[in-house]
Amino acid sequence: MKKIFISLFLVLIVLISNAQSISDESSSKEEKPKLVIGIVVDQMRYDYLHKFYDKYSDGGFKRLMKEGFSCENAHFNYVPTYTAVGHASIYTGTTPSMHGIIANNWYDKTIKESVYCVDDDRYSTVGAKKGGKKSPFRLQVTTFADELKLNIKNKGKVIGISLKDRAAILPVGFTADAAYWFRGKKDAKFITSSFYMEKLPNWASNFNDLGKAKKHLKVWDTLYDIDTYTESIADDNDFEGTFKGEKKPTFPHDLPNLMSKNKNYNLLKASPFGNSLLIDFAKEAIIGENLGKGDSIDFLSMSFSSTDYVGHMFGPESKEIQDTYLRLDKDLEQFLIFLDEKIGIDNYTLFLTADHAVASNPSYLKSRKVNAGYFDFDAFEKYLLTVTKKYFNTTEIIEDISNYQIFLDVEKIEELDLNYEEVANKLKNKAILFDGVYKSATAETLQTTNFTKGVLGALKNGYNQKLSGDIMIVLKPAMLYKKMKGTTHGAAYNYDTHVPLIFFGQGISHGVSKEYTPIIDIAPTISNLLKIEFPNACSGKIIEIP
Repeated sequence: MKKIFISLFLVLIVLISNAQSISDESSSKEEKPKLVIGIVVDQMRYDYLHKFYDKYSDGGFKRLMKEGFSCENAHFNYVPTYTAVGHASIYTGTTPSMHGIIANNWYDKTIKESVYCVDDDRYSTVGAKKGGKKSPFRLQVTTFADELKLNIKNKGKVIGISLKDRAAILPVGFTADAAYWFRGKKDAKFITSSFYMEKLPNWASNFNDLGKAKKHLKVWDTLYDIDTYTESIADDNDFEGTFKGEKKPTFPHDLPNLMSKNKNYNLLKASPFGNSLLIDFAKEAIIGENLGKGDSIDFLSMSFSSTDYVGHMFGPESKEIQDTYLRLDKDLEQFLIFLDEKIGIDNYTLFLTADHAVASNPSYLKSRKVNAGYFDFDAFEKYLLTVTKKYFNTTEIIEDISNYQIFLDVEKIEELDLNYEEVANKLKNKAILFDGVYKSATAETLQTTNFTKGVLGALKNGYNQKLSGDIMIVLKPAMLYKKMKGTTHGAAYNYDTHVPLIFFGQGISHGVSKEYTPIIDIAPTISNLLKIEFPNACSGKIIEIP
């Protein structure tokens, strides 16, 4: 009797275990979202989350922060911190050293001319006359969107959208169903490339025909009383740029009037209304493509570019950038409500981050007694020629200087019977003596030295042996490459590397991490969430979300 009881008990344990296993498996399947959305806010600094927090609505950035998982110490771990490089790194889970997008434009030493990251003359424009000869062919590795598409055997859809072509194309990689970007000028349309399709789908054509871009072009005044914008500096100052046709960088900005003079809808990009237009297009894409409604997982990449255009023109201290983020916050609130209603609050997962942050205007910093300045690149180029003339009796061995890289003419060096290593080291050692240069390194040093942290670690991660130059330089902190109003980005310092990173939605618990998180950790984290293979050159690690 005792043996029978023990046997029955063991059978019961096995049955319970099997039932639990089936339940766990079923639960695991249910945990996968129907729609994944990657949101990149171009040029968003981490501190914007908190700097403007009190003026944000409850349903936009605040909702993401209160309900999602926020990595407060997320950084780009390479240079240069540019748009194309940032989008490629986020979605491939690796750095330029592997994915091959080393800048927006770069000098191609094989064909000896500058190339643009997504230009591809093998394809034609779809949706307009110009602007669509593009593809991701210069990207050397897969994105997690590629891996998702391969995993689901083409059942789900992968789509990228942005105002910028590179920000639409690079995130979704090679296997995407579509990538759409905005062509301003006189077209005011979202277009694509024949790499993806031969004609626009009806929903996209209808969107363009309705002229929604033109409807968004309106007078830009502050969302709230400008006197309440105490987080930014005076509206009229000497540090900001202006729209062509304006005399002062002050509100209101009469975009329709400026449009009548410039005949160019790219004005829309440099206002918060460009972000609103992207939200409208994203909603139409979700509805038109039935995203989140099928049996498989769909993916949508969204990149908000207007924040970058506004930031470049006016700078991070401006009332324009504050208003842009307050308006983006309202747009995000409406978009999240749309997702809740159309997809279901338990059926989508998204992350929000930036492709880089931004520097403060050096003239503004100097007015606050901060050590800052501008680099004289023309003088630097002339200086290097004096170096080669003095030590090697030639001015013909430097082929190109761009993106803080010096490209040597190796063939000319051989022709003159010079020693390549001697030339490279001499230029490296002399470059560091020029005012404004803070670090310099040869390609050989970056190939043979194991820098893992700091500026030199970032330089190594941004160096691609096949594509990069022979000598790399790094400017001093708070120094921009030329005298300018507004600002720019590209450095390895915190002001350009520290960005928001928030995961939100299905499968994400609320929490905060203060651990250092390289941006390349996003791709393996999303891949793990979806239970798919990591991108093929991924070097990031899974972020532990409780």
